Amino acid sequence: MGMSSRAAPRICVLKGGLSAEREASLSSGHECAKALRVAGFEVIELDARGDVVQRLVEVAPDIVFNALHGRFGEDGCIQGILEWLRIPYTHSGVLASSLAMDKQRSKDVFVAAGLPVVPSRIVTREAAMAAHVMDPPYVVKPNNEGSSVGVYLVHEAANGPPQLGPEMPDQVMVEAFAPGRELTTTVMGDRALGVTDIITDGWYDYDAKYPPGGSRHVLPADIPPEIAAACLDYALRAHRALGCRGVSRTDFRWDEGRGPKGLVLLETNTQPGMTPTSLSPEQAVQCGISFAAFCRWMVEDASCDR
Repeated sequence: MGMSSRAAPRICVLKGGLSAEREASLSSGHECAKALRVAGFEVIELDARGDVVQRLVEVAPDIVFNALHGRFGEDGCIQGILEWLRIPYTHSGVLASSLAMDKQRSKDVFVAAGLPVVPSRIVTREAAMAAHVMDPPYVVKPNNEGSSVGVYLVHEAANGPPQLGPEMPDQVMVEAFAPGRELTTTVMGDRALGVTDIITDGWYDYDAKYPPGGSRHVLPADIPPEIAAACLDYALRAHRALGCRGVSRTDFRWDEGRGPKGLVLLETNTQPGMTPTSLSPEQAVQCGISFAAFCRWMVEDASCDR
């Protein structure tokens, strides 16, 4: 890893950025920078605005810790810049980042890898508002934005298709509603860490989009061993099928009434939230890996050509 002869490698934590998830990224970046300083690194924090290339050249870090979420930071764009500048970086590379961010294309990869997914279609925003694209209940969400942009849930009793807000892009995914519990599993290198049950308030506000608001994390999830084992297996297979590197997090729904057949994979996040109370760091702690050690591992795993 092209470390220079400086005593401590200089780490640039990229945070903030231009996406709808800017605020979450500022929190992740701030916490990771704090932890990396504790771990003994020299750390510079950089808000990834339009002048990010110029700033990176000026800072000349040994390694970039990517704490960006959403578009530009999670979709292969910043990864391409870092490859071009030949600065080793954390998390997934250009192709895996881009694939994972595109919900439909990542789903195609999961299906090819034999992983269970929810039926869905990509349609224009207009088509989704003109008529039911599939029988309710279903959800409408952007195909390539992160979690903080609207998700619309269309209930069985809905009078008609949803009226989407101006924040929704021209292309949207219409996906059959998967009932049940929300489970998530973090992959760290070649190891799946655990399963968290995310108990969310407000999912069943049928009329509109739900906010990504209040939730409780139950870790380890109180689920049958075979379901936990399937989550670990599927998350690792999803990580590998997309070509992810470093840390990723895969989200599931489990309809308990259907047993193992009720488990479906929703999506893989290549830049999961990174505050101490975020899902992935919590799973690391459960495995005996402190937040500082988790951040240090990502830095030590960093490279180009990811």
